[in-house]
Amino acid sequence: MRYLASSSLDIRQNLAIETYLMEHADLAEPILYFYINSPCIIVGRYQNVLAEINQQYVQDHQIILTRRTSGGGAVYDDLGNVSFSFITRDDGDAVGNFKRFTDPVIKALHRMGATGAAMTGRNDLTIDGKKFSGNAMHAEQGRMFSHGTLMYDVDQTQIERALRVPADKLASKGIKSVRSRVTNLKPYFDAAYQNLTIEDFRDTLAKEILEVDDLSAAKRYELSSTDRAGIQALVDQYFNNWDWIYGKDPAYSLTRRQHFAGGTVEFDLDVAQGQIQAIQIHGDFFGQLPIAAVTTQLTGIPYTPAAVQKVFDQIDVPAYFGRIFGTGACTTANPTAASLDVVGSTAINDADW
Repeated sequence: MRYLASSSLDIRQNLAIETYLMEHADLAEPILYFYINSPCIIVGRYQNVLAEINQQYVQDHQIILTRRTSGGGAVYDDLGNVSFSFITRDDGDAVGNFKRFTDPVIKALHRMGATGAAMTGRNDLTIDGKKFSGNAMHAEQGRMFSHGTLMYDVDQTQIERALRVPADKLASKGIKSVRSRVTNLKPYFDAAYQNLTIEDFRDTLAKEILEVDDLSAAKRYELSSTDRAGIQALVDQYFNNWDWIYGKDPAYSLTRRQHFAGGTVEFDLDVAQGQIQAIQIHGDFFGQLPIAAVTTQLTGIPYTPAAVQKVFDQIDVPAYFGRIFGTGACTTANPTAASLDVVGSTAINDADW
């Protein structure tokens, strides 16, 4: 087995490395791949982003958001987590066989003192009934990877805040994450393993799995210039691409409501593939022109801040919504557009949830 530890802390780069290796590396020998990420959220391939994240919190705290190619639920990572991946050929007994790939990890954790670590259900690793690892797979053309997280010293308060969806009326057809009680592994390890840096934890795991005393004895996989160019192409095409992250959202219905000094506006939207397919506008405002003209202009546009703001910049907002903003100064250029709270908006009023 060959070994690779990414030097990047960017989840988009790290997922691209994994995907590139699965698609292009010589897999005569499997590759054991480790990566560590700065704060990020990775949603599953078939999930709806807005149904999984606290959008405003994620934006305010500059948490990177991306979508992976494997299924499963949303995951929060930070510098207290190590992710592992076994990249290999599918020999007919690999796809769906999570035990095959998690057993070496569990044995390594046992040797570090976490003797209660075990696989439960289909693809979770737990200890004392609490989850510390979620696992997923992706396979194509006889090649695959099985990857998972390992919470060593993750900031669990961030998990609760970043993955706590505000109480919106959102009906999604995507696969919803099942929230579980989670824990870090650090308190369960022997004393010698309770004060490791995250890099030391990664390297200890690698040595245990590879059964070497020093990683200098491990057979390394070295990325070539061709590899790196291909990896960057995948970052651009998928993991840092709005269309892949949001445009792949399953269809969903969403209600956004905003109170202003002069009344309330409510938007009921149907969104598919990142575009507004249908929208209705309700409220106790006193506009002079038919609101249908606004819904017509919003229908069919991307559900993004720039696209929505552009529509509202081009219409006479008071003519449609009246003096809903009151007589005082507004805190945003266009509060009605902001009340849609689309991806990237900064004007949501938390008191209204």
